[in-house]
Amino acid sequence: MEKFNTHTGLVVPLDVANVDTDQIIPKQFLQKTERVGFGV
Repeated sequence: MEKFNTHTGLVVPLDVANVDTDQIIPKQFLQKTERVGFGV
């Protein structure tokens, strides 16, 4: 991962338990098809 100096987007806190990530970023907007690079 490359470092960044300035974040220019929005930050939104989600104060809920068990956040459904499919509601945040629906599958039709995902660009990667392989599973590498998404975390450990």
